[in-house]
Formats: sequence, structure tokens, C-alpha cells
Amino acid sequence: MSHNRKAFVIVSLLLALSMVLAACGAKPTPTAAPATKAPAATQAPAATQAPKPTEAPKPTQAPAKPVTIEVYYPVAVDAPIAKILNGYIADFEKQNPNIKVKPVFSGGYGDVKTTIQTTIEGGGKPPVLAVMLAADLYDLVNAGYIVPLDDFIKSMPNGDAYINDFFPAFMANSKYDGKIWSIPFQRSVVTLYYNADLFEQEGIKPPDSWESLAEAAQKLTIPGKRWGIEWPSGWPYWLFQPLAIGNGQNIVKSPTEVVFDDPKVIEAVQFYIDLSHKYHAMPEGVQKNWGNAPADFAKGAAAMIVHSSGSLRGILSQAKFKVGVMAVPGKKPGTYATVTGGGNFYMLKGASPEEQQAAWKFIEFVTQPKYAADFSIKTGYIATRKSAYDTPEMKEYIQKVPQAGQLKDMLKYAGAELSCMNLGKVRNIFHKYLQAAYNGQMTPEEAMKKAQQEADKALEMFK
Repeated sequence: MSHNRKAFVIVSLLLALSMVLAACGAKPTPTAAPATKAPAATQAPAATQAPKPTEAPKPTQAPAKPVTIEVYYPVAVDAPIAKILNGYIADFEKQNPNIKVKPVFSGGYGDVKTTIQTTIEGGGKPPVLAVMLAADLYDLVNAGYIVPLDDFIKSMPNGDAYINDFFPAFMANSKYDGKIWSIPFQRSVVTLYYNADLFEQEGIKPPDSWESLAEAAQKLTIPGKRWGIEWPSGWPYWLFQPLAIGNGQNIVKSPTEVVFDDPKVIEAVQFYIDLSHKYHAMPEGVQKNWGNAPADFAKGAAAMIVHSSGSLRGILSQAKFKVGVMAVPGKKPGTYATVTGGGNFYMLKGASPEEQQAAWKFIEFVTQPKYAADFSIKTGYIATRKSAYDTPEMKEYIQKVPQAGQLKDMLKYAGAELSCMNLGKVRNIFHKYLQAAYNGQMTPEEAMKKAQQEADKALEMFK
């Protein structure tokens, strides 16, 4: 090898070595690693594992410069949600003058999710925070819309204690693939509301089985004046689930497996239909009365309703009688069932580190035991943190309104809400065929078998 050739090799080696040393000593930037393009929500992953979304940047110090964050929030129950949240925002901004929180209120959870999806797919910037259904977790992860929150939790001096203070039934919807993706906030359970004064007047005990529920509803029905029970089914999966759970078979088994055609589920569908066709105790067919049911109950047009615990405050403010609350009776005497529901705080992908840090500070603030208790007191939603029930305000409230404590105690009967991969499609399939059975277009067995076939096909790509 010539002298010039040797020199060239030596220089090249020295240059390569210097580049390696420089790379090893380089400090990472505070921003997230470059994102990989996430597949669309309806696109199948290339492998059996879910697509890997962008990791959240590690938390930074509180923003030194003014920062504004948008929070998308649903208003779907009979409670002054906007007024309550605006009050919390005002308190937060007093303590954090450099952070401006701009709430955007929508009609319901679906509206919030649709708006965010439309914004992202149109190339726009989504809000930094949003309250969306806890059950939407898998769809949001697979679409690459949200970021995990583990680094923010780890940055807290008491991060483990903070997370462990949330009720496990609510945190179950927050975890996936070893990460925490959302923080419970506006959470509820399916609740059977009953007119306790009317029950006492008629000598009826609170039902503890399907049979006693049907008999009470039948006895309390006055044709043309009062239904024994109203059970909304315009958005049916959630309010139906306690029937399936109460018969020993939930409709969801795992993120990739649903159970629609089990004989116990089919029997639960038939019982719902029997309440109208056999006992003539509720309206026939699909009941699109979610918004009207609490008012019907409060004014005496229904002796019982099945609804969200989040409607408690509104019902108590309108009813002129003693309101009873309980889990939905199961098939066998002495059994009960409910299912968790409601929304969690999600942090959306695309925000700057400063915006994300400001958003996390707001989450920490508004989920303090003080505010968790206050939110429960003012709405009827269940306080998501155990310590909220140790606050003087909550203890005093439960003394006055024992129903609030009874709602919390119902968590022991709670099954998992329908949540799975490709949830939007699977849920629509279930709704379609459940409503077909309710309307008499198919038998319960035919409807559930067809729903199972189509749902299996929708989930096949994720198995």
C-alpha cells in the first residue's frame, strides 16, 4: 500500500472515531424522538402487536412563558358541567398565571372524538387535552392520537401513590401495553333509579332479581300515565351490559375477543324484550329516550329508570320524592351488576413540551381529592380517587345525600365496559343487531349470532 493510501486510511479512521465519540457524548434534546407515521384508525397493523405510537417527551419545568392549552370536553348528562369546569379553570389560572386553559364544550363523547379525528385527518392541530370515553383507549392508541403519561407520573414526588389512589375499576381502562394512557375524571356506573316513596306506598321492596324487577315494574305501570321502567336503548351497549353481567357472562373478554352469542347473553336480550312484550312495563322496541328519562322519572312518568350515575344531581334537584339508587338486579335472587363508564383525560399527540407540561399540571390540579370530591358532589359522577371520600366536604355530603355513598359502593358489582380493538366498528355491529332484536326484526338468538360473526371478522386482523 502506498504512503498516500496509508495516510488516507488513517485519516478516515480518525474521522470515523471522532464521529462515534461525538455521538456518544451528545446530549439528547428535550423534544420527543421523531414520530413514525401512525396507521389510520381502520388500518390493520402489519403484525399482531398494536402499532407503536410516539412516546411523550419527558416532563420539563413549568412553562416560564405564557402558554395556552385547549381542553375538549363533553357535556352529556343533566348537570352544569361547563359552569363547574370553568370554576376549576379559574382556580387553576390563579395559581398558574402563565397558563391559559381554553375549554371547548361539545354535546357528547362522540362529538369530541369526531371533532378531534376530523382535525387530525385534515392536517390541523388537535387540542392538547380532551376528555373522551375511557373505552376508546385501544382505538386512540392504534390511531396514534394520544401519548402515554408515564413520564409525567414518574416526575411526581408521589407518582405511585397518586395513581394507586384512583379506584382500580376506573384505572382498568387507562392501561395498555405496559403504559398508562389516561387519567380517570368523569366516571360513572350504570344505575337503577327507583321512586322509593312509591315503592313503600305500594308495599314493594327494592328488586333483587330479574323476576322481582319485572314484577315491580309491571305493578307500578299505569297505562297512558306511568311506565314501570324506562331503559334507554338508543345507545344500547352500555345500559345492556349489566343484564349480561348479571346473568354471568359479560359481552367482552379481551381487547380482541367479544362474547355476543353466548346463551346467557341471548337470555339477557330476551329479558329486556320481555319487560315490554310480556310484562307490558316499558315502551316497546328501541327506547331513544336517554335525554328524557331523568325528567320522566323526576316528574313521575316512570317509576324506575336505568341511567348514568352522573345524572344523580339533576334528578335529586327535580324529584319531589325519595330517590333510591342501586345496581341492576341480576337473574338470580341476591345478585347485582353494573358497569363502569364515562371519560378520562387524554393528552393528544402534536403538542409542544411546554404545552404538554402545562396540560399535565392542569390534570394534577383538577384531579386533587378536593376537586374530585367537589365534582362528584355537584354532578353525581363517582369521585375517582379514594381519598376524595375522606374529605370533610364529601363526608358531610354523604350524610345529607346517602345515595352518593351508595353509588361508590356499587363499584364492587362493576364489570368491564365494552372496550376492544376496532371498537367503533365492533360497537356499531352490536348496536345494529341488538336494536334489531329489540324491534322484533330478528330473534335474540339470530341477532346475537350474526353480531358475533361480524364482530369476529372485525377483530380478526388484531389477533
